Amino acid sequence: MDVHFPSKENQMENVDITIIGAGVVGLAVGAALSDPSRQVVVLEKNLAFGQESSSRNSEVIHAGLYYPPESLKARTCVRGNQMLYSFCSRHDVGCARLGKLMVAAREEEIPELERIKSRGEACGVEGLTILDRTQVARMEPHIHAQAALWSPATGIINSHELMQAYSRQIEDRGGFIVYDSEVAAVEPQSNGYVLSIAQGDYRFMSRTVINCAGLSSDRIAGLAGIDIDRVRYRLKYCKGEYFALQKKLPVKHLIYDTPRDELGLGIHLVIDLAGGMRLGPNAFTIDSLDYKIDPSHKREFHDLARRYFEGIDIEDLVPDTAGIRPQLLSGDEHGFKDFIIKEETDKGLPGFINCIGIESPGLTAAPAIAEEVARLVKSSQ
Repeated sequence: MDVHFPSKENQMENVDITIIGAGVVGLAVGAALSDPSRQVVVLEKNLAFGQESSSRNSEVIHAGLYYPPESLKARTCVRGNQMLYSFCSRHDVGCARLGKLMVAAREEEIPELERIKSRGEACGVEGLTILDRTQVARMEPHIHAQAALWSPATGIINSHELMQAYSRQIEDRGGFIVYDSEVAAVEPQSNGYVLSIAQGDYRFMSRTVINCAGLSSDRIAGLAGIDIDRVRYRLKYCKGEYFALQKKLPVKHLIYDTPRDELGLGIHLVIDLAGGMRLGPNAFTIDSLDYKIDPSHKREFHDLARRYFEGIDIEDLVPDTAGIRPQLLSGDEHGFKDFIIKEETDKGLPGFINCIGIESPGLTAAPAIAEEVARLVKSSQ
């Protein structure tokens, strides 16, 4: 749908809140903030919502196992997990609480499962259990593992339906989603920000600006005058490919390998709501946006999957899709790269809120990120 917010002849339009980016996070924020008492606009440079990271991922509802306790990733993932299942139930969004087995193919990997279990419990994840070989075989007879970590809160979701539901909420509450509108300039003023749109050379004033631009979020922060290198806001592109399985495997749950790559969670077996199966993603950095899949990577996927499942032949794998995550270039002293969700008054930008580095588990965390942003908006006014 083409939606345009109203213009006023011979004067600059003023709005209360502008959200840059109509991925799942921007839409969740828009739904949380839209209200008939104020004008909320969501700007999207593409011709439809969710054209980048939000529609090119595993569509997994994560439980919150992998992140340091009290980190934003942990807090928003655990909270978002609960919120998403509730939202899907109320708004007829497709999801399924399948549960996940994180398998240890070798005995020496079991301590890592125990470490992840302890960290997940410290983050508030419930129901985590270490299963021995016999218990794993009882749940998944065709999976080969010495042990596995069972996560009952992990599931899958139809991300397109989720974003559709958020979009409806925005519009039902009087907000606007404006597509084909790339932000070309952000000019701080005493009472807000003048935003310039590249298409049509249009300019308008917004009292509050929320940067949910995903892969472009560091660029938007830079447009506002932030030195993104000095404050460690610069992103790198982390690409992940998926290969679809041409046959259905006798597997009921999501199957993850024990993590061994700091760029991602490793290649895992994902089941979608229609019962289709795929393997992915791998993880490697790239310099520019490129969604092509390298067919030669099929061997890597096949070899890793065979660590825990014997029923996959290399001919069963066909290229499916690829996604790119907005990963921060640098992390903390331990290398951990947390979400950045911050109101920037201390940088001379009151009412400017950045959401940067919202990679996995951003889909799961989206409603909780929206809560956090709404709190920042309220406290900044």
